[in-house]
Amino acid sequence: MSPAMKRNQRWRLIITIVTFVALGIVVYALREQIFQTIEQIRQVNSLALLLIIPLQVINYHAYTKMYRSIFAILGENIAYRPMYKVALELNFVNNVFPSGGVSSFSYFGLRMREFNVSATKSTLVQLMRFVMVFISFQVLLFFGLFFLALGGQANDIMILITGSLATTLFILTALATYVIGSERRIKNTFVSITKIINKVIHIFRPKHQETINISRVQNIFTNLHENYMIIKSNFGQLRRPLFYGLLANLTEVMSLYTVYVAFDKWVNPGTVIIGYAVANFAGLISILPGGVGVYEGLMTGVMAAGGVPAAVTLPATIMYRILTQALQLPIGGYFYNRFIRRRDRAKASEHPV
Repeated sequence: MSPAMKRNQRWRLIITIVTFVALGIVVYALREQIFQTIEQIRQVNSLALLLIIPLQVINYHAYTKMYRSIFAILGENIAYRPMYKVALELNFVNNVFPSGGVSSFSYFGLRMREFNVSATKSTLVQLMRFVMVFISFQVLLFFGLFFLALGGQANDIMILITGSLATTLFILTALATYVIGSERRIKNTFVSITKIINKVIHIFRPKHQETINISRVQNIFTNLHENYMIIKSNFGQLRRPLFYGLLANLTEVMSLYTVYVAFDKWVNPGTVIIGYAVANFAGLISILPGGVGVYEGLMTGVMAAGGVPAAVTLPATIMYRILTQALQLPIGGYFYNRFIRRRDRAKASEHPV
C-alpha cells in the first residue's frame, strides 16, 4: 500500500472518529427529548408513520430523475438504478461527514468517474442540483405563507422569516449564476479563493507554497463554464429537473407532516413548510453531521413562532429525523462502503506492497 493511501486511510479514520464523537455529544445533549420521544411511540399512529417509507422512496426517485435529466442535457446517459444508488450514497456522505454539504461535491465527482463522467460535469450537475432545490424552496415558501394566511397565522415574525429566507436563496442563486456565466468571472473568483486557501494552508505547511495547483483550478473552472453554457443554451430542458426538485422537497415536507399526523397533531401545513425550509437551509451551512442539533433547534424555534408549542414540535422533529435516517443511512452506508472497498482494491492492485 502506498504512503498516500495510508495517509488517506488515517484521515478517513480520524474524520469518522470525530463524526461519531460529535454525534455522541448531540445525542447526550438531547437525551431527555429522545427518551420522551421513545416513550411517546406507544401513543403514535404506526400506520401513519408507515407512509414515510413510500414517500422516501419517491424522494430518492425524484433526486435520481433530477440528476439524470441534468446529465442528459450535458450529453451523458446514466442508467436509473446506479444513479439511485449514488443518490443514497450522497445522503450518507452528507449526513455522516461534518462538512456542511461540501463532501457531496468531492464524492460525487469521484463516484461518477465509474461512468466516465468528467469531474467538471459532476461538479456542475451537483451545483445545478442545489440550484433546483433552492428555486423549488422558494415555490414551497410561497405556498407556506399562503397556508398560514388562510389559517390566520401569517404573523410578522413568520413573514419576516419567509421573506428573509426567500431573499437569501434568490441572491445566492443569482450570484452563483452570475459568476459561472462568465469565463473571466469564474476564473478570477475561484483563483482568488484558491490563493487565499493556499496562504492559509502555507501557515501550517510552510514547505508547500502552492498546495492547490492554480493552473489546474483555472482549467477546471474553464471546463465548468463551458458545460454551464451548454445547459444555458438548453434552458427549456431545465423544467424537468426543476419539477423533480420540487417533488423531492414536497415529499420531504409530507414525510415531516406525516409524523405530526401520527402524533395526532394537525398543525398548519404552512408552518411545517417554512420550518422545514429554514432548518434545511441552516443544515447545509452547518459543519455538524447532517446539521444535527442545528436542524432540530431551528425547526422548533420557527414552529414556535408559528404558534406550535415546542412540546409538540421537538418530539415530532426528532422522530422524523430518527425514522428518515434509520431508513436512509444503512442502505446508503452499505453502497458507500461497497464502493470504497472496490476502489481500495483497485488501488491496491495498481500499487502492490
